[in-house]
Amino acid sequence: ADTSFLIAIQKMQLFDEVHSLYHEVYITRKIAEEFQLTLPDWIFIHEPKNVHVQSVLSFIIDAGEASAIALAYDYQDVILIIDDLKATKEAVRLGFNITGTLGVLIKLKKEGLIISIEQKIFQLKEIGFRISPKIIEEILKIVGENYYYKKVGGKRINK
Repeated sequence: ADTSFLIAIQKMQLFDEVHSLYHEVYITRKIAEEFQLTLPDWIFIHEPKNVHVQSVLSFIIDAGEASAIALAYDYQDVILIIDDLKATKEAVRLGFNITGTLGVLIKLKKEGLIISIEQKIFQLKEIGFRISPKIIEEILKIVGENYYYKKVGGKRINK
């Protein structure tokens, strides 16, 4: 997982729910340093064995995401949780299964671990995640929340 994911689940207070979904999450020391907060005991810090991969990726993408992708090489059947578009494209190009914070929220909703994904999406927006209204609408349809809120004059109204 990358730093933005950790920040998001911490701000949305979803550590317990994410733990129910993914019993173990692995991050690198770089990501832990970027996160700066105490990690739950089910999030493990490991360093990638192939530092060359990490070094090469660091020229293309952020050092945290580069370390996460490099760490993924050390595991089989891994899902990378990355939100950065450039890093996501690189991970897919390298053949990894990826998801992002929004993908995890969808899975949490489908597993019944959160009640409303709409509320969580707007919490994400409040902490600076950029999510287009079209993506929000698509996600709400996917999880069966068939309403869409449009922001008008600083307030959300039901459309």
